[in-house]
Amino acid sequence: MELTRRDVLAAFLGSTIACRARNVETLPPGELIGAAHNIGHRLVEDRQSCLSPDCLSSIPWESHEVVIVGGGIAGLAAAWRLAHGGVRDVVLFELEPAIGGTSRSESAFPWGAHYIVAPSEENRVLTRLLVEMGVIENGAIGEEHLCRDPQERLFYRGRWYEGLYLHAGATNEDLRQLRAFEAEIAKWSAWRDARGRRAFTIPIAYGSDDAEVTALDRMSMREWLDARGLTSPRLRWLVGYACRDDYGSLLGDTSAWAGVFYFASRDERPVITWPEGNGRLVSHLARHVRPRTGWLVARVMPTEAGADVIALRDDEVIGIHARHVIFAAPQFIARRVIPSFREESREFTYGSWMVANLTLRDRPSSQGFPLAWDNVLYESPSLGYVVSTHQRGIDHGPTVLTYYYPLTTPNARETLLATGRDEWADVALTDLARAHPDIRKLTARIDVMRWGHAMIRPRPNFLWSAARTTSATPLGNIHFANTDLSGVALFEEALYHGVRAGEEVLGAGAGGGVGGGRVGGWL
Repeated sequence: MELTRRDVLAAFLGSTIACRARNVETLPPGELIGAAHNIGHRLVEDRQSCLSPDCLSSIPWESHEVVIVGGGIAGLAAAWRLAHGGVRDVVLFELEPAIGGTSRSESAFPWGAHYIVAPSEENRVLTRLLVEMGVIENGAIGEEHLCRDPQERLFYRGRWYEGLYLHAGATNEDLRQLRAFEAEIAKWSAWRDARGRRAFTIPIAYGSDDAEVTALDRMSMREWLDARGLTSPRLRWLVGYACRDDYGSLLGDTSAWAGVFYFASRDERPVITWPEGNGRLVSHLARHVRPRTGWLVARVMPTEAGADVIALRDDEVIGIHARHVIFAAPQFIARRVIPSFREESREFTYGSWMVANLTLRDRPSSQGFPLAWDNVLYESPSLGYVVSTHQRGIDHGPTVLTYYYPLTTPNARETLLATGRDEWADVALTDLARAHPDIRKLTARIDVMRWGHAMIRPRPNFLWSAARTTSATPLGNIHFANTDLSGVALFEEALYHGVRAGEEVLGAGAGGGVGGGRVGGWL
């Protein structure tokens, strides 16, 4: 049965919004951008034919020192580390036509991740990258890279308010519970184990695995709030927003460890961002490798000398004898590509997202607090939008709004892919019309990106399970590097794992490195 417009709006925005929505016959033009789900399905459909003995005996073969599978941040970071280690014979395969993964961007706006947090003392590898880029000079972050004010605002019942906690109309009990929550977070921020390690760090590899910390993983964030009597709807909205923002999951589906980590790991450090979001970081890392885009890696097979890689593009199939492989794609892909891959990889589950970029002729009208970098709607299941021109200091005239919608239902990926560009464009415009009644007439174009496996979901009992904590263990000369190995989807985690895998390869002798140890000590 074909769904009506109101059916679609009710499913994604609620029946109240659907009933209020006016019939709109036309939508602004635009396109449905990646990701290449249809190509990825060839892993199942065409695998047998391209991997048959007849096919493998007839295809051309190459030999290379390192093959990297996946051109997201982890793969690019691995190439960056190898280049600095003197390894030049590196081939990187990326399924999509563009590199960057969920940090991918256009020149003026992001298609996914759009900021990082200023690195802590522990995060030496991110500091190294930012110094190399000129973002950090003489120990200080350049003012032009720090998110300019105002940073955040929240829309509620006809008006915008500063910040992401709804202070307007808050009762004394609401504010008491907010202070109690902040005290809990402050406690965990100050916590140290017997070895002096913090409970929560970015990247998480430098944090504590003490039993008092890991016990948080055995409950959901909702249960953690319940146990402390933190029932205020405003506080729960804020914490729930955090879970949807970083993990694409609801309070009851998010590990309490991840929920507390969101707040306690950042220590109120400043936000670093650019008009194109984390695409700025992608561009720098990409200088160190020439990726082969549009290639599907169908099989990675361990051998005595390293690993054999089979890749295909359209009707072309090639094989590569590699000394080392860095598998920088997610674990769910590794399960389909590497024979007899570890069964624990089935424990990894992923969230789905829709991102829409709205090209506006002029700024939309607003009531209350002025337009900010991050603009969130309190009564919406979306995450609101960021403004591409905010960081440039352009506060009037045309701009691009990047709108984010996480799908949190169990069948999220199927729902995402079954919904087309026009339906998603209508959802975004209808949602934003709550705060900007003139949004439709100002929108000249709206393009949509569907991320079927946008980020790893840190559900309860996963982050400190053996499935996650052992997932980075190499299989022979196949090394693993992806943000899902951390259990949280952050640029910093992908960067860490890419560099770690690169150092494993260098330590095994690639590029003249000394076998058996880390080379250069970047981590």
